[in-house]
Amino acid sequence: MAIQPLAPGGVIGVLGGGQLGRMLALAAAPLGLKTHVYCPDPDSPAFDVAADHTIAAYDDEAALARFAASVDVVTYEFENVPAETAKLVAGRKPLFPDARALSTTQDRFYEKTFLRNLGLPTPNFAHVDDRATLVAAVAAVGRPSVLKTRRFGYDGKGQGLVREGLALDDALAMMGGQPAILEAFVHFRAEVSVIAARGRSGEFAAYDVVENRHENHILRSSHVPASIRPETAASAVAMAKKIADELKYVGVLGLELFLVDGPTGERVMVNEIAPRVHNSGHWTIEGAATSQFEQHVRAIAGWPLGSTATRGTVTMTNLLGAEADRWRDLLAEPGASLHLYGKGEPKPGRKMGHVTRLA
Repeated sequence: MAIQPLAPGGVIGVLGGGQLGRMLALAAAPLGLKTHVYCPDPDSPAFDVAADHTIAAYDDEAALARFAASVDVVTYEFENVPAETAKLVAGRKPLFPDARALSTTQDRFYEKTFLRNLGLPTPNFAHVDDRATLVAAVAAVGRPSVLKTRRFGYDGKGQGLVREGLALDDALAMMGGQPAILEAFVHFRAEVSVIAARGRSGEFAAYDVVENRHENHILRSSHVPASIRPETAASAVAMAKKIADELKYVGVLGLELFLVDGPTGERVMVNEIAPRVHNSGHWTIEGAATSQFEQHVRAIAGWPLGSTATRGTVTMTNLLGAEADRWRDLLAEPGASLHLYGKGEPKPGRKMGHVTRLA
């Protein structure tokens, strides 16, 4: 049975209360939609701007049932929602993106296998469960290579470089006994991403390809348009559409890619799928006709997708740690749009906000 589109006044449940949940709530309000944010952290920045919130653990079945009863549709702002949480909520209210998208992208080995089965280019990879499988993986993938936990890694956490001469026992110790995946090291020219959305009806829309710059594994800045050939950009968008269609995805996704040079010219290779709104899409708030957050709300609500047209040349810069203390200077800068996330202590490397500049 088809799920009816939300009407204005409807309530969107959001699992997770970080800055992405905060910006989803801010995007829903002008459309006449309310948000109810569920998160265990009482200091969640999304609580400040949501119509309602629940502070409870992700395995609190009674709290989850009450949460589901209070909303019309549920989404999430991070991909590490426990599988049982997603299952319980999806049994009560529509969950977008659905449990299949979540389970496919939560585990790096499942994700890479899914991409390979779709015929999409990825770095060579192999699973690692113990020393014997690590020996086999290094033999198959080679060195240098990157050893990553299969789950729960982000911003460079849960991974390490397997260089020539590194003892395999030391490499295994980096993972702390967790199941892992070994991936070939990619000599890339740039890191790019596609932010795209798929609606309930299968409608698809993608933004211009983004060029990203990282420092210490954390996104520092995003630039639009990316410095790539039109045919390369078209190839990247086609990959995102193929993934979204195969998963019957509903909502915004971020597709992270490596831009590599080869004998036949530049091409893109898939790194990871993010089944949610993405840090490299924050530029769309001021830099596109429809922000990625409004686009996600439209998609999960069953509404038409908005225009993804870019409003010129755009740069988004993350404000990490104490950099957010420069808010007075940034507010005084002509053409700069400041977003602060309402977080507490500005720890080094912590994303406290971002600033967008349009040329």
